[in-house]
Amino acid sequence: MVVLKGEDLAKTYREGRVETPVLQGVSLELRRGEIVALEGPSGSGKTTLLQILGCILTPSSGRVEVEGRPLHGAGPRELAAVRRASLGFVFQQFNLFPSLTAQQNVEYALNLKGVRDPGAREQARALLEEVGLGDRRDYLPRDLSGGQKQRVAIARSLAGKPAILLADEPTANLDSRVGTQVLQLFRDLAKREQRALLIVTHDPNVRSVADRVLQIRDGRIPDA
Repeated sequence: MVVLKGEDLAKTYREGRVETPVLQGVSLELRRGEIVALEGPSGSGKTTLLQILGCILTPSSGRVEVEGRPLHGAGPRELAAVRRASLGFVFQQFNLFPSLTAQQNVEYALNLKGVRDPGAREQARALLEEVGLGDRRDYLPRDLSGGQKQRVAIARSLAGKPAILLADEPTANLDSRVGTQVLQLFRDLAKREQRALLIVTHDPNVRSVADRVLQIRDGRIPDA
């Protein structure tokens, strides 16, 4: 079942009279339980595509569908609702709140999706257990290793049980051993819970967990 679809996506940035095309007619689909790696050099349009598929950016042209819901012409409020209901994000920089514990960071994500105490506390604990950090739930980010911080970020991305996970260079700040562990965790979560997972990456190790590998060059994906 296709849960995320981009069709003929284009994005052009304009500054004065200068136009810079970043995406040029990109189409791709993600199916439930599928892991797709998107590779390409810096400036190829990887992150822009991820942000369009994640309903953060609006394409200049083309269409996005999330769980069968067409988003052409959707306004900021509708896009925010889709992000909350269907999408989970994992970033290179972890983006954890430094003054909140691991559990509180996950609880905050649950609060944004409408889950409040005591349900948020219970779900946050369960999610941290799921990523192997049940014994670190009361730790602040400064007391966690890079791999542990990324696991908290993954737990946070699972808040609300989204059907789609989008990861932007999730292993870039990790050494190869920890990066391999995080990738295996991603694969286990995607397959066990049938979530679609798109990983934008420079890391060739991502290929070991991917069902498909796509290459983006100059804003195009020739074989999607």
